[in-house]
Amino acid sequence: MTFMTMQQAHSLEGQTALVTGGGSGIGLAIAKCLAASGARVIIAGRRREVLDAAADQIGAETGSHVLDLADVDAMPAAAQELLAAHGAIDILVNNAGNTLKKPFLDSDMDDFDGVFDVHVRGALELTRAVVRQQTAEGGRGGSVIFTSSMTAYIGQPNVLGYTVSKTAISGVIRGLAAELSAQGVRVNGVAPGWIDTDLYRKATDGDLPRQQKIMSRIPMNTLGQPEDIGWACAFLASRAARYVTGQTILVDGGGATGF
Repeated sequence: MTFMTMQQAHSLEGQTALVTGGGSGIGLAIAKCLAASGARVIIAGRRREVLDAAADQIGAETGSHVLDLADVDAMPAAAQELLAAHGAIDILVNNAGNTLKKPFLDSDMDDFDGVFDVHVRGALELTRAVVRQQTAEGGRGGSVIFTSSMTAYIGQPNVLGYTVSKTAISGVIRGLAAELSAQGVRVNGVAPGWIDTDLYRKATDGDLPRQQKIMSRIPMNTLGQPEDIGWACAFLASRAARYVTGQTILVDGGGATGF
C-alpha cells in the first residue's frame, strides 16, 4: 500500500456524510467538522427552520432532510425517501437523541420507549437502509458512527431511559462491527462527556453544587467543546481509522475515569 500523507489520510473529499440531529449542538459541530474535512454533508432532523439555519452555517453545498427517528414504523420508507433525494451515503453519523429527566419510580414504559425509540430503534432502521446501499453490488462500503455517552460508563440518577439507550448502543456497535466489517463497513462510536452546549447550560445554570460535582469528576478541569466530538467523528470516518472498527472513543476529559 502506498504511504498516505497526513492530508490524504484525514481527507473526506468525494464522500457524502449524513448526520442526524445535525441542526444544533453536537450534531451541528459534527457536520461542520466533516464538511471542513471535505465531505458533502446532509443534516437530518425534525424541524425545517433549524435545519435551514444550520445548513447556512455549514456551507453552500450542505443538504438537509426532515426526519423523525421517533416514528420507528415510518422509518424504513422515510429512509428510502432520504436516499432517493440525496444519493448514496458513505458516512452515517447516528447522533440524534433525546432524554427525559424523571425518577425511575415516577416513570413508566412509555417514558422509556420515547427515548429508546430515537436512540436505538429509529437509528437502527435508518442504519439498515444506509448499510444495505453501502453493501449492495457496486457499493463501496462506508463508515457508521453512533453518538454514545459517558452515561453508558457511569451511573447518573433520574435518566434511566437515556442510560439504557446509550448502553445498548455499545452493544450495537460491537455487534454490527462483527457482522459488517467483512463487507467493507466500519462501525464505531463516540461517547461525549460533559460538553459546553445549550443543553448542558440549561441543565446546570443556577445549580452550583451540580456544576462543582461535574468539574470534580474531570481530570482535565474543563468542559469539552462540541468540536471535540466533531473532530473525533471526522477521524473515525477517515482513512486514518481504516483499521478501527467496533470501538467507542470516550471524549470526556477523563471524566469516566476521574476521581
